[in-house]
Amino acid sequence: MAIYHFSGQVLGRTSKRNPDGSWRPGSKVVAAAAYRSGERLDDAKHRETHDYSRRHGVVHAEILTPPGSAPWLGDRQLLWNTVEAMEERKDAQLAREFNMALPFELSHEDRVELVRDFAEIHFVRRGMVADIALHNPNPEDGQSEKNFHAHMMLTMRRATASGLDPVKTREWNSKELLKTWRAEWELACNRALERAGKKTRIDHRTLVAQRDAALAAGDRARAAQLNRAPEIHVGPRARQMARQGRPPASQVREVGAYRKKAPAAPAKRRERDYPSRDSGTRLSFLEKILSGNNEQYRRNVKAINHRFDRMSRKVDYWQRRATFYAEGKIMGKEFRFNRWKAADAAKQSEAAMRQRAAHARKRLQQLESVMKLLEGILTTTTRRREIGLVRVREVEGWIRSVRSRGRPSGRGRRR
Repeated sequence: MAIYHFSGQVLGRTSKRNPDGSWRPGSKVVAAAAYRSGERLDDAKHRETHDYSRRHGVVHAEILTPPGSAPWLGDRQLLWNTVEAMEERKDAQLAREFNMALPFELSHEDRVELVRDFAEIHFVRRGMVADIALHNPNPEDGQSEKNFHAHMMLTMRRATASGLDPVKTREWNSKELLKTWRAEWELACNRALERAGKKTRIDHRTLVAQRDAALAAGDRARAAQLNRAPEIHVGPRARQMARQGRPPASQVREVGAYRKKAPAAPAKRRERDYPSRDSGTRLSFLEKILSGNNEQYRRNVKAINHRFDRMSRKVDYWQRRATFYAEGKIMGKEFRFNRWKAADAAKQSEAAMRQRAAHARKRLQQLESVMKLLEGILTTTTRRREIGLVRVREVEGWIRSVRSRGRPSGRGRRR
């Protein structure tokens, strides 16, 4: 079924080491645009060429500009080189990027329309230039056949008739605006699925929030399906390490902006100690999550089957009671433990028997409803466990394939 994924990041400058050991500023934005679009772009400022023209999987790429903006903003190489040239800080933020999963149930035309309409409504109308690219999965590289996704690079300056605004639009950095975009992406995907006649839907909320909502609505089968740990996204760096068979190499990395703690001190960035946090690669962590979910589903299936057997025995018991009371008889258990009542059995009124029979039927209905609920939960949990096992085999197969194939073709070349 379709999944929800909508993540964002800010693309900024990075530091690169010179042959003499010194550091110089580098850029992500031109290389990122070349990779997303599958094109060959020249980085004028850093005198580098990023060639991804042989990259597989890029099925659509275009630039959307606001009405009345400068026509040259539609040129990908000129656009991102201009963005690079306008920034002076060595830790400057160059572009905002969103990565979203596309429903594989939709056709290619529907996916293009979905991404284009979403970009137009929520970004271009606000004054951003949107560089969108749709990627199809490459099963030959070990990717999942359902991994349809889109990249959307956005300018952080408003587009005008003369080019890009000299001042960045800070209001676009609002966390509330990001939450709005995440919720709107859910609505846009669900509308597209509905137009295509598909029954599946996506939800941008966390699994915990969805499970709580299902319990509040009384949908225990849905809550059981959502009772799992969320998976993590395995990015390009983790895939690169898997292809090359390299062990994880976490490092202490600098993050954030350059700041001065004292007037005479040099500007420094915050350090994040990844070696103290990480334990293995993201790929191994994903395998651990999938295995844990499958083990949890196995225990749940076993517990549900055990409870289902108990309910079956109770149903059989109350069915016999209902039949005996309907015929005006006394159960053997009552006769065995209440022998003093045996002599008065014939004197019991029909009203008492009818009352007991009604109680037995009521208990029988309650048990049957519980069994029906358990049956639904069991079916959902079993199906979810089967999906999880298939997912584990997919990840294991992907690891084997990427390690055996080595580095894929279409990798960017810099000179």
